[in-house]
Amino acid sequence: MRAARLIKMVLLLQSRPSMTAAELARELEVSERTVTRDAQALSEAGVPVYADRGRAGGYRLIGGYRTRLTGLARSEAEALFLSGVPGALREMGLEDAASAARLKVSAALLPSLRDAPDSAAQRFHLDAPAWFREPETPALLPAVARAVWDDRRVTARYRREGREVERVLEPYGLVLKAGVWYLCARVADGGASRTYRIDRFTAVEALEERFARDPDFDLPGHWAEQSERFARSLLRAEIVVRLSPEGVRMLRYAVDPVSGREALSAAGDPDASGWVTVALPVESQEVAHGQLTALGPEAEVLAPESLRERFAGDAARLAALYGRTAGGGRREAAR
Repeated sequence: MRAARLIKMVLLLQSRPSMTAAELARELEVSERTVTRDAQALSEAGVPVYADRGRAGGYRLIGGYRTRLTGLARSEAEALFLSGVPGALREMGLEDAASAARLKVSAALLPSLRDAPDSAAQRFHLDAPAWFREPETPALLPAVARAVWDDRRVTARYRREGREVERVLEPYGLVLKAGVWYLCARVADGGASRTYRIDRFTAVEALEERFARDPDFDLPGHWAEQSERFARSLLRAEIVVRLSPEGVRMLRYAVDPVSGREALSAAGDPDASGWVTVALPVESQEVAHGQLTALGPEAEVLAPESLRERFAGDAARLAALYGRTAGGGRREAAR
């Protein structure tokens, strides 16, 4: 336990010019007194940890000290090789750089851990694209990726509502969602943060000018917020649906999970038959028809009347297709 904490402390000090005792205590989840003792132990072991005294003081490594990755446990080494997504790296034009980095890390590992790359590869594989969809790599993805890594502004032209728009963007990060690549960027000179589908770019030119990255920008958090906002923006209509217990269970697979969960939480108690009535936000009646068709007889639309009539028409057609005579034989088609 302490050995792992000491290694983490050295790695933290390698990654930053200096850290206060309070900062180290917070990162290591220990007291400042423990940080002091650990620093002393590292110094006695030959790691050049130097303590700057005073109000603005802290701990730092001196003499350009670097540690080798001999402190990795097997699970840590295997997890390290899971962090790369080969297909995504290839599409971004980073396959060679990633391969070189993996070789360097492998060379630094203890002999007993040299099989970590193969071990991890045989236990986990990420297949990002959705089912029944051929993934397509946007031709401009490598150019966008290089700008992201270099913090370099780009002039981008993209298709929007049947026309082309040109913007100077500060590309912050890339997201691969169900086989589709997105760019999270800010419009230059104080513009808003936006998300762009890269396959809609028609031209991308990297500029010489670099931008100062906002240190508070959090790509996963930004993406989650933008995704939820986009999903909610589509829900412009509302329908009332009565759901069986099985329909309640299946609802999350048919509609937006967040809106479905919220609708169920706001619903009243089940009736005597166990059915629940919910007010469900939807994109449109057309979309709701396709979504709720998947629930079959486990859902009854109560409103609007136009959508209810559409399902009634579906039910009549199904009855005609699957209806049988009292004797069990199939009804003959009307002549």
